[in-house]
Amino acid sequence: MKTLRTFLLALLALAAGACNRTSGDAEPQRNLIYGIDADNYRLETGEVGKGETLSKILNTYGVTVRQIDRLDRASKEIFPLRNIRPGHKYTVFIHEDSLYSPHLDYLVYETGRTDYVVFGFHDGDSVSVRKDSKPMTIRRTKRSAVITSSLWGSIMEQNLPYSLAAEMENIYQWTVDFFGIQKGDSFTVIYDERFIDDTVSVGVARIWGAKFTQGGKDYYAIPFRQGGKIQYWEIDGSSLRKQLLKAPLKYTRISSKFTYARKHPVYKVYRPHTGVDYAAPKGTPVHAVADGVVTFKGWGGGGGNTLKIKHAGNLVTGYLHLSGYAKGISQGKRVSQGQLIGYVGSTGTSTGPHLDYRIWRNGTPIDPLKIPQKPAEPIAKKNREAFEFVRDRILAELNGELPEEERITQLDSIVLPTPAAPAQPADAQANK
Repeated sequence: MKTLRTFLLALLALAAGACNRTSGDAEPQRNLIYGIDADNYRLETGEVGKGETLSKILNTYGVTVRQIDRLDRASKEIFPLRNIRPGHKYTVFIHEDSLYSPHLDYLVYETGRTDYVVFGFHDGDSVSVRKDSKPMTIRRTKRSAVITSSLWGSIMEQNLPYSLAAEMENIYQWTVDFFGIQKGDSFTVIYDERFIDDTVSVGVARIWGAKFTQGGKDYYAIPFRQGGKIQYWEIDGSSLRKQLLKAPLKYTRISSKFTYARKHPVYKVYRPHTGVDYAAPKGTPVHAVADGVVTFKGWGGGGGNTLKIKHAGNLVTGYLHLSGYAKGISQGKRVSQGQLIGYVGSTGTSTGPHLDYRIWRNGTPIDPLKIPQKPAEPIAKKNREAFEFVRDRILAELNGELPEEERITQLDSIVLPTPAAPAQPADAQANK
C-alpha cells in the first residue's frame, strides 16, 4: 500500500508540474484598446465640446503646461492640435501611483470611424504622438435584390451598406440608365465589406463582380487589371467605360425630356426644349460627361450661368442654370470625364433648381438620352486568356456555382492553371 501511495503522489506531482509548465508557456491574453494594455489603466471617454481645445481637456487631467507645449511642437508634423474638432470622441488612460494619485498616461483622439491619434505623456515631461487605425476584418458577401423604387431604396430595404449604391453607380455610370430604373429591375453583386470589431460596418472595400438587369437586359461587371489599373468589363471583354457618362449628376430625377413642343413653365407657350432637365437640390455637383475643353463660361440669358464643353467627334455639351462654377473652371480649360465643373442652381428663366443638360453634334441638337455610345478600349489580345479565367470564376460565383477555394481574391498577378498533358494511347504506354 505504501508503495502504491508513493507512486500515486509522484504521478500527481508530475501532473501538477506539467500544468504549471503549460500555463507558464502560454502567452497571457492582453486587453488591447488602441494598442494599449487597458488592464493597467482606468479608462474615461468623452466628446470634444463646441469651442473646446485639447489643451483645455488635458488641463482637467493635470497635464502640465510644459508637457502641453512639448506636445504641441511634437505633433505639428503628425496631427496639429488645432485640428481637434467638436463632436469627436476621445478616451483617456489613467493610472494611479502607490499613493492613489491619478496620472494621465494617454489620450486617444478619434479622427474618424477607423483612424485615431495617441498622445502619450511619460516620465520627465516627455511626450509622444502616433497615428494608427483600428484593426478591420473583411467579409466577402454575395447579395441579390429586386428593385421596387430605386437602387438606393433597394439597398436600404435589404440593409446593405449604403456605400454599395455609390460603388455600383460609379461602375455602371456609362452603361445603366439610373434615371430609367423600373420596378422589377434587379441586381446581384459580390463585394468585400469592412468591419471594425467584427460588428461595425465601415463600407465596401471592393466589388468583385456584379450583374445588373434593366428592362430584361443583363449588364455584367467583371474586374480586371489592364493598363496599370483595375477597371470593370462586360463578359465579352468590352469596357463598361464609354465616351460619355449616362448623366452629368446623381441622385436626381428627370423633370423634362428632349422635345420640339414643350409648354414652357414660365412663358406658358409651346417651344422646343432641346435638352434634358434633371431636377435636383441647389448645390448638387455637376460633372463633365467626357474629356474636353471649356468653350463658354458665362451668362446664357434664359439659361442663366452656363458652361459649354467641346469633345471629340464634334460633340458639344451644355450645362445651364448653374448656381456656380467649380474652382479652376475657365474658358479654354481642359477637363476630364467625371471632373466637377459646377453646381445645380436656378439662375436665368427657371421655376426651381435643376440642370438643363444639352448635347450638340456639328451644331445640331441631339437627345442626350438617345446618343449612341462608343466603348473605350477592350481587353487586349495579350490579356484575353487571363481575363477569361477571371470572368469564368466571377460568373460562377454570381451563379452560386463556385467553391470558396476557387474564388478570385487578387487581380495583380493572375496565375493560369497548367493545362493537363494529353492522354497517350494505350499501345504507346505499353511500349515504354
